[in-house]
Amino acid sequence: MIHTTTATRGMVVAPHHLAAQSGLAVLRDGGNAIEAMVAAAATIAVVYPHMNAIGGDGFWIVHAPGEEPIAIDACGAAAARATPGWYRTQGLDVIPARGPLAANTVAGTISGWEAALAIGKRWGGAHSLERLLDDAVHYAEQGVPVTASQHANTRDKRAGLEAVPGFAEQFLPGGTIPATGDRFVNERLGRTFRRLARDGLDSFYRGPLAHTIAADLARIGSPLSGEDLARHRAEAKAPLALALRPGTAYNFPPPTQGLASLMILGIFERLGVTEADGFGHLHGLVEATKQAFMVRDREITDPVYMRSRPEQFLTPDALDAAAVAIDPGEALPWPRPASAGDTIWMGAVDGEGHAVSFIQSVYWEFGAGVVLEETGIQWQNRGSSFRLDDGALNRLAPGRKPFHTLNPALLRFDDGRVMPYGTMGGEGQPQTQAAVLTRYAYFGQPLQSAVSAPRWLLGRTWGEESTTLKLESRFDSGVVTALRLCGHDVEVADAFDERMGHAGALVHHPNGVIEGAADPRSDGGVAGF
Repeated sequence: MIHTTTATRGMVVAPHHLAAQSGLAVLRDGGNAIEAMVAAAATIAVVYPHMNAIGGDGFWIVHAPGEEPIAIDACGAAAARATPGWYRTQGLDVIPARGPLAANTVAGTISGWEAALAIGKRWGGAHSLERLLDDAVHYAEQGVPVTASQHANTRDKRAGLEAVPGFAEQFLPGGTIPATGDRFVNERLGRTFRRLARDGLDSFYRGPLAHTIAADLARIGSPLSGEDLARHRAEAKAPLALALRPGTAYNFPPPTQGLASLMILGIFERLGVTEADGFGHLHGLVEATKQAFMVRDREITDPVYMRSRPEQFLTPDALDAAAVAIDPGEALPWPRPASAGDTIWMGAVDGEGHAVSFIQSVYWEFGAGVVLEETGIQWQNRGSSFRLDDGALNRLAPGRKPFHTLNPALLRFDDGRVMPYGTMGGEGQPQTQAAVLTRYAYFGQPLQSAVSAPRWLLGRTWGEESTTLKLESRFDSGVVTALRLCGHDVEVADAFDERMGHAGALVHHPNGVIEGAADPRSDGGVAGF
């Protein structure tokens, strides 16, 4: 099922239907939205391995009725040994995109699960960790059908990954690419989930499991150590907030691009667009994206190293100035440097109105490509985005957090509705968020229509070099022509192009009705009861 609207005890949306069902099963058993999300996060790390893993990072926005939302930063920092000098001793002047030397930041997502569950206990959570990880153990040990998305990404990325330690053993059994529908098994990861259930999530960083992980990493030559794991903690903080006409939008503070996502909405609101999916809507959001990305690329990094406070770019004066800089009939020359990424976004709402917006990622498809020998954990390559040259905004330093494209979002409407929403897609995340939110919240489209309707992408994503404005072919030809005439470098894409991201959204209404929408571009669904 893609779309659901019902008075329910809870609902989950995920880009793989088995993850949505894992979350739903927890809600049926009396669990809350955070418990459901942990179950879904564990499952999707098994069933959608090219998009995310427990060797990656995670970000949460959690909301309880009558309280301010909380952001949970589960982003890992660079290893103590990871310095520009260390890489130069390896004969490198850039960090490799794949392999052990790309696995240079701590995987933070498990710490985020633990921090979120501590909040979930205040919401009445009562499920054991064993219960929440049960589906993940089952799917890892018994196997799941390979999706068309996993098959295609394995085929497309094989050449650059098959020599990376552990990749071929896990993802190319018998030296072949698993076909869509083949059974995909990771028994080692299943055993790791069993260890987490028995010893607790903190054991990933400071227990026997951490020692095993550190030994795995050392064996392949990663700069990460057990001491790096032990230093890591998830952080709870206030999200960024922006008052808009429909209500207050929340997104994640640095080191993520959440600031850009909010800026796009604030700038667009000032342009006076009155209808969806016409020239004004697309041109306005694309040009607002350019204004926001210029700030992002100039300012956003680990907050410890930032020169400015992100809130200063969300003031009325700052947003007014950015909106005035947009020409209503001419495109600003582009491109600027782009960022790639691979991620999943999921949302959950329970019957008490608790809401979760969650993202989990390994950065590029399959992350660093590394699969650890003893644990079966696939490690991220987020730290390959660091730069080694002096003066770079995102310069590598021990303990420094990398820039993240990840940014879970939530809108609290003035009329009492609460909407967790988001997408994967690297550079496309703020753009897809803006498309979905403006269609639903400003122009009154049904939630599923807002997600399914044709989308666009300015710049590069999924490892592509193209920096064009990509439009799905379902847009009206007159709109496409008008965009070209005003200077946009338009490329027409497939009707439902996976490059546009895997979006999803939930809306909890004050009367208890919950709406949910999943993306037909994904393998996902909405599950509610």
